[in-house]
Amino acid sequence: MDESGTGRMTIRALVRGAALFCVALLGQMVAFVALIGVLASAVLGMVFLFPPVVRLLRRTTRLSRRLSHAWSGVEIDEPYLPEPGPPVPLSDGWYRDGRSLYRTPRIPAFNRRMNWLLKDSATWRDFGFLWADMWAGGLLAGAPAILVALGVFQLAGGNPIGLLWPVLALGAARWYAPWAVHAHGVIARVMLGPTEKARLAQQVSRLARARTDVVDSQAAELRRIERDLHDGAQARLVAVGMTIGAAEELMESDPVAAKALLAKARDASSTALRELRQLVRGIHPPVLAERGLADAIRALALDTPLRTRVTVELPGRLDAPLESAAYFAVSELLTNAVRHSGATEAWIDISSQGTKLRITVTDDGHGGADASHGTGLAGIERRLGAFDGVLALNSPMGGPTTAVIELPRALQTVRGRPPVTWRTVTMGICWSLCWIPIFPQGFVAMILKLVGIEEKSWFLALHLPEPFQWPTIIGMILLGAGMLATAATLSAQQRKDKDLACA
Repeated sequence: MDESGTGRMTIRALVRGAALFCVALLGQMVAFVALIGVLASAVLGMVFLFPPVVRLLRRTTRLSRRLSHAWSGVEIDEPYLPEPGPPVPLSDGWYRDGRSLYRTPRIPAFNRRMNWLLKDSATWRDFGFLWADMWAGGLLAGAPAILVALGVFQLAGGNPIGLLWPVLALGAARWYAPWAVHAHGVIARVMLGPTEKARLAQQVSRLARARTDVVDSQAAELRRIERDLHDGAQARLVAVGMTIGAAEELMESDPVAAKALLAKARDASSTALRELRQLVRGIHPPVLAERGLADAIRALALDTPLRTRVTVELPGRLDAPLESAAYFAVSELLTNAVRHSGATEAWIDISSQGTKLRITVTDDGHGGADASHGTGLAGIERRLGAFDGVLALNSPMGGPTTAVIELPRALQTVRGRPPVTWRTVTMGICWSLCWIPIFPQGFVAMILKLVGIEEKSWFLALHLPEPFQWPTIIGMILLGAGMLATAATLSAQQRKDKDLACA
């Protein structure tokens, strides 16, 4: 990258670091307002203040999550427990909340919401993050701006050493500013990311919805099979029996007519057998059970009227339910391409990334597909949702249409990882000692220096000669912030390793 590009990146990182520091200051004010609201709710009984306070906290921390994702490249999932549903009335129309009955659902709904907000640990973690962000990530990201402000303050007071701070900030900004912005995102992920309990609750809620969708889909599928059997094969078999009965009656009196009826019965039985085979193939194709997903998709491509190219890179067979879900999803996508898009060609790519299965289906049709309209794409999403799978659709008007299917844990692999005890030791040291250089040796010494108190006590910087005191104070703050960022980074990596191991 040329010098101009590096300079623009440095300036952008400096501006973002100063903005993150300002957001941390805003978080301090929001945390103070929230503290007043919580105390008023707990001490004065003004419980109606608590839900607005929590909404204010969550809006502020959502801003931090969005900035972390946009500026630091660190994605932070929502950690909150699923919101409770509305109260359900009893058979007599009353609403129960504990041992009390209410005529309207207002109070039970309010009590449910209060319990949801109070018992969700993410509420209090948001509160703690807003108090700590100023002294952790915000200070770390805004250190160059703080040094410049400190230099201006000292120059205004007639101290020429103040010119050192802007020079130091701008000189180190090229490597420090981008790292500090990313470190702020890592710290925010550690403090604002979902806990294991929240992840499990969200997964249970998602699986409950997926189970409901799957049960409804299975019921609809059973009704379709029953209808096809009743209106198709069953009716033809009944007709075959009646035709054979009529042929038996005509066997002696009119052998030619009886022979014609038997031929008609034979044709009807062949048609019924063909329909039964098609029905069985629609339930679970034999080629899928015998030869796996790759050959089943190739056979499907041969049956479609489109010119279809299939590329498959799979290490082995999938579980039968996963293969069935993937097969019928691709079948539905090809059917939509034939019926609605006017496509002439299609491309199917099946590949794996670790334990993730990815299937990409592209056609050259006129586009305009929308998952919110019709039942085909919605059925694919329901089918994939049972396996935590997703369907991403890109279909602009004029085409082409690209559908990407991802099944996150389709290929189960066991990956051993050697123990890394140095991470645990380093993380413990940084978490336990980072507060010493930040607060006593850093901010407390800075306040004593600015106020002019001569108390040196055990503050290291105040025992040094005058020219070295400010560099030591700033160095202590940066050292503590670096230890905090290191601990947060190692904690995030440990959590990621744990999630991979669980997966």
